[in-house]
Amino acid sequence: MDMMKIGILGIAGILTALFIKDVKPQFAVFISMATCILIFFYAIEKLTFLTQTLETLKNYIALKDSYLSILLKIIGITYIADFSSNVCKDAGYSAIAGQIEIFGKISIFVVSAPVLMALLDTIHDFMS
Repeated sequence: MDMMKIGILGIAGILTALFIKDVKPQFAVFISMATCILIFFYAIEKLTFLTQTLETLKNYIALKDSYLSILLKIIGITYIADFSSNVCKDAGYSAIAGQIEIFGKISIFVVSAPVLMALLDTIHDFMS
């Protein structure tokens, strides 16, 4: 049911922006951004459930707290980079959107590097 609400909110935002675009084009971008921000904040509320699920998963299997923290950081970076990039694209700034996406990918790699190193250490110990 939540997806239906978000879908309706998105369509209403787009239709409003399209209607306003003929009268005041500069306001259409603001309406689009406001709609994106509302949907983004609603998505952040859903992250609470994801956090609880990951905590339950951590209790079932032996996961270090640092790995869970890294996973949550990666999810956060992904959402923020995607959201920011899409808003920039919608406003007509594709070059900035591309740079945000690149920075997001690099940030994910940097945050996940300790997990990759732990995996490589495990493989190295197993092989020797």
